[in-house]
Amino acid sequence: MASVSTKDERTGPPHNSVEEVMASASSGGRVSCGRDLNCVPEIADTLAAVAKLGFDFLCMPLFHPRFKREFELEPAKSRPGAQTRSDLLLCGRDWNTLIVGKLSPWIDTDSEMETERRNSEAALAQELNFSAYLGLPVFMVPLKGPHNANLARMLLNHIHTGHHTSNFWIRVPLMASEDVREDLIENEPAPCIDETSVDEKTWSWWHSFRTLCDYNKRICLAIEVGADMPSDAVIDKWLGEPIKAAVLPTSIFLTNKKGFPVLSKAHQRIIFRLFKLEAQFIFTGTSRHTDKDFRSYLQYLEYLNQNRPAPNAYELFAKGYEDYLQSPLQPLMDNLESQTYEVFEKDPIKYSQYQQAVFKCLLDRVPEEQKETNVQVLMVLGAGRGPLVNASLRAARQADRKLKIYAVEKNPNAVITLENWRFEEWGDHVTVVSCDMREWVAPEKADIIVSELLGSFGDNELSPECLDGAQHFLKEDGVSIPCSYTSYLAPISSSKLYNEVRGCRERDKDPECHFETPYVVRLHNFHQLADPKPCFTFTHPTKDINNNRYQCLRFPVGCNSVLHGFAGYFETTLYKDVTLSIKPDTHSPGMFSWFPILFPLKQPISISRDDDVTVRFWRCNNGKKVWYEWAVTEPSCSAIHNPAGRSYTIGL
Repeated sequence: MASVSTKDERTGPPHNSVEEVMASASSGGRVSCGRDLNCVPEIADTLAAVAKLGFDFLCMPLFHPRFKREFELEPAKSRPGAQTRSDLLLCGRDWNTLIVGKLSPWIDTDSEMETERRNSEAALAQELNFSAYLGLPVFMVPLKGPHNANLARMLLNHIHTGHHTSNFWIRVPLMASEDVREDLIENEPAPCIDETSVDEKTWSWWHSFRTLCDYNKRICLAIEVGADMPSDAVIDKWLGEPIKAAVLPTSIFLTNKKGFPVLSKAHQRIIFRLFKLEAQFIFTGTSRHTDKDFRSYLQYLEYLNQNRPAPNAYELFAKGYEDYLQSPLQPLMDNLESQTYEVFEKDPIKYSQYQQAVFKCLLDRVPEEQKETNVQVLMVLGAGRGPLVNASLRAARQADRKLKIYAVEKNPNAVITLENWRFEEWGDHVTVVSCDMREWVAPEKADIIVSELLGSFGDNELSPECLDGAQHFLKEDGVSIPCSYTSYLAPISSSKLYNEVRGCRERDKDPECHFETPYVVRLHNFHQLADPKPCFTFTHPTKDINNNRYQCLRFPVGCNSVLHGFAGYFETTLYKDVTLSIKPDTHSPGMFSWFPILFPLKQPISISRDDDVTVRFWRCNNGKKVWYEWAVTEPSCSAIHNPAGRSYTIGL
């Protein structure tokens, strides 16, 4: 029998080669499933029985659900005897890995009746402490309505008084049940969020609860999928939350012609997306189908898992990097390592697009009748280990045109690789230059300059400064590949990423400096609140070499949510109609050289559906370094992040 998973934070970067990542991803793991029971007479027998059916863990109450303990009034307060069963009924390892505890259903710590509230507080403390004593990996707590402040306070107190083992799955229905809905539409005041629609009610319960708990990363989400489904926009929002489990009542399953359980297309869609988040599944309710013993439900879920849409090349490459924060490269200040070059060189799309751009440019610049006499001078600026040189030579052969190439590279270690290429393959067609392109005195002017200096936000690896410094050796009618690039921004919600950034603190740095640093990240557990909008554009060659920029962007959001930061992307035109993009709707298929960039916010900002989000972005330069500053000004003001580059700069 497998176990309940509590894995969360990664402690180091992913590891493997691209091939290993692809092999492991394509094999696909089995789904982890638990059985939810409200009453367990014989715990060891029940555990053995559910294991035999194929379940990985058991969700059960720790105390008899109908045993209301009395902590206030005598004589019941002093009733003798054990309050629940002995821990000796299972060995420690089983408690630690196979049991998810459940809170007794009668406990209501936010009751308006003082005696009930006090009694519930004492019972909750007893159950949390007993769960910690048993070493349970997870304790499940349901939200039944909007008012949970006292529950949040007690849970947070428990976490902060040295109980470090358990995670907490907060069980929230995707949609409120009919009886709760009628009552809520009139009366519920949703904190921070107004005009909550019916299908967003329960999300506002969750949002209030996790805000009260200060986004504690041990407070996770177990969504309960009902027969009624909220709108697609609301489902998108839920799937940006830290979902660890999904509760599937047997009542949501339909019956096929052979009498087996199946799910509707809408339910299947959400299950496929939960697979991507590696959620665990919990079956609750009685068996309503053929064999009455639950195997058919597990088999159906496994069938869906085996038949889920195959990952594309980008998803395969990114496996293991999901929501993992990386500092953007600083290739001007730091010389890259061989392995970094190796990863980028494996990109199947980028270099074929560069080859196509050089090919079209050569055909435009050299007419057929001049192809024997006209030798184009091409300079690869930042040649690395030579992939752009090879792409340019292939383009020349494809176009049947002549090229003379200069490969300019400042990293002395990579220059060794280039010299070996020249000796073994390229010969006199290529001249290797060991120099910073901004300081190089070129012996002649170039017809074409080719570079791959773009970062995840387009200009964040200082392509504008590098190419401005190099354009003096481009002919008047010369061409730069790429010729332009534009960065894009989109507002996002992701408590996962907010917590990842919050966990980045270093001893000798200001505790908020990590919220003023952009990160390269494979966005995974997030919700994009609006379509990306263009931010900064640069063109080459250019007459204007002031690369400072200021942009104000306004995004209509259209749903109640919470803003945690901004995702950054870029699009570039290499030459005419040859482009590369990491913007989601125009992403170059199969290209994996760049993940998006994340600009976090220090404080989450609650948003109502009628609000616009307005963000202001600056690109600043003081001659020695470049940095970004950003601030939200609507629906409320944030602080300006990274003023004067105090937390993050890119060195020139």
